[in-house]
Amino acid sequence: MIRLLCVAVVVAGLVSESNQMTLNVSNAVEPGNNDRAALFSLKEVKPADEKVWPSSSIQCWTDWFDRDNPSGTGDWESLYNLRKENPGKICPKPVNIEARTLSGLSVAAAGDVIYKSDTTSGFICRNMDQSKKMCNDYRVRFSCHPPFCGGVCWTKWYDRDNPSGTGDWELLSNLKTENPGQICGSPLFIEAVTTDTLTPAIYTGENLFVYNPTQGFVCRKMDQKSKTCRDYKVRFGCPCY
Repeated sequence: MIRLLCVAVVVAGLVSESNQMTLNVSNAVEPGNNDRAALFSLKEVKPADEKVWPSSSIQCWTDWFDRDNPSGTGDWESLYNLRKENPGKICPKPVNIEARTLSGLSVAAAGDVIYKSDTTSGFICRNMDQSKKMCNDYRVRFSCHPPFCGGVCWTKWYDRDNPSGTGDWELLSNLKTENPGQICGSPLFIEAVTTDTLTPAIYTGENLFVYNPTQGFVCRKMDQKSKTCRDYKVRFGCPCY
């Protein structure tokens, strides 16, 4: 059993400490797809809501690995070398790979040309493929089938709203209603990223009205200096069954 992603724990901690992410639930208003406002009330999750949910909707992730830097020919986070240097920490057949810069940017946001990024080779960014610059320094992680990671498994990504109305409302209550049986009764963690560049919500600089695993995610236009929000998608960390 390996240690679970520490970034998720950090995000959960940042969420709980931010005043921007605390709200009076009785006064929160959520616009629906037809821009009709509906009062949102958070209901207590009962133990009966806890149940086994489809394995196809969950995934667990390894730790982040950063074995190389781009000072030579590039950043080589090859799966072969990562396995050799981290015995037992990567499952035999990963189902997905994710790479981010050390500052948290997605590959799309970083703008590098990537030579390899798959579950067979791993991740390779070559300096020779870039235009007048070196690759960014990346770290990678791999998605595995439960129960390899133990502890926490992640749902798929959900994007039920867009910011064309009052903002982007990805509330857990609505997501459960629209995706029955796919999200556990009491999620432990939440992650939110932009739909275009996959930039983590905490790095966008936007003021977040709600961002926690018990209520979900809300970015309101009225809270931003630009009077607009980016489009986000979310996923939830649940106990592995």
